[in-house]
Amino acid sequence: MEMRTWHYINSGKCSGPFNMALDEALLEWHSKGEMGPVLRFYEWEPATLSIGYFQSVSKEVDMEQVRHHQLGFVRRPTGGRGVLHEHELTYSVIVNEDYPNMPDTVTEAYRVISGGLLEGFRNLGLDASFSVPKSKEERQNLKNPGSAVCFDAPSWYELVVEGKKVAGSAQTRQKGVILQHGAILLSLDEEKLISLFKFKSEAVRERMRIGLREKAVAIDQLAGRAVSPKEAEAAFSKGFEKSLNIKLEPYELSDAQLQYVKEIEQKKYGNDDWTFKK
Repeated sequence: MEMRTWHYINSGKCSGPFNMALDEALLEWHSKGEMGPVLRFYEWEPATLSIGYFQSVSKEVDMEQVRHHQLGFVRRPTGGRGVLHEHELTYSVIVNEDYPNMPDTVTEAYRVISGGLLEGFRNLGLDASFSVPKSKEERQNLKNPGSAVCFDAPSWYELVVEGKKVAGSAQTRQKGVILQHGAILLSLDEEKLISLFKFKSEAVRERMRIGLREKAVAIDQLAGRAVSPKEAEAAFSKGFEKSLNIKLEPYELSDAQLQYVKEIEQKKYGNDDWTFKK
């Protein structure tokens, strides 16, 4: 397959609503042919709890703790479970469903796109592999997740190192375009993450606390050192270039484009009607 050029955006530290609005705007512009495929990296300021499109705030999230930790809060346009965006690098990929050699099925497209993550972890010297649920029970658990916490367990083709989840991703398809975005854990505060969710009992909370340490791990623990967002960005951008056979070309948003993103932010992701609708 010939090498293709993708747009490359690092939008730095932005609020949760702005981050989600920009991902949506990129999807829309790509669907209209106004720009090509995009790889974007970003961070979150303030640290933010994001929840999946289908999650219930009232049933699953402890908003008192969200406020106590002075976190931002946003509902994603993608599915999946709750993610604390704090010590991490976040990526998003925006590409047409009919992109050359892009599989039709969600799980297989997920595998192709996540190949960039796989190569990125290897660039950091970590022996990452894809999670593939083997048993009937494991596959059933994916349909009925045990908790509202994203890093509770790996899903199809998510990245694991030493059997533990190191990146959590989610995907949506709209207007003929795939949007896949996800969190690359540089470090993880398990206690803070667990505190943000509601559980049926303290015993269940404690089981989740223990289970999270067994099922999820951050890059700093694996590498035995701190890895900066800048170092991770270099590793994963090269990973995506290799895996997808692409050349990344920096792209700067125009003032008009930024204004459009801010309009989406105000009308949707920064609006309580969207955030607390479930």
